Amino acid sequence: MICPSCQSHNQAEFTAEMIVRSPGPENLDKPGVWLFPKLSVCLDCGVSRFTVGKPRKLSLLTSDQKVESPAPRESFQDITRSSQLAPQSGQ
Repeated sequence: MICPSCQSHNQAEFTAEMIVRSPGPENLDKPGVWLFPKLSVCLDCGVSRFTVGKPRKLSLLTSDQKVESPAPRESFQDITRSSQLAPQSGQ
């Protein structure tokens, strides 16, 4: 695959384990959802990608956790778009 951020072919796949939970200190005592995705990492720019499978995605949606974040966050598309617009070093 080609990195959507820097268009490099220099990528590696890793196994990851993580807990995903809603943001904010008020949610720390609520259970998170364990994920064990394959993580694709660009070895040039560091952009990482993974996919959440349907059963785990449903767990995230049906949890009793608060889902909205108080602060806006960049999406993967925002990061990709901004890196395409930013001037490259050495130009």
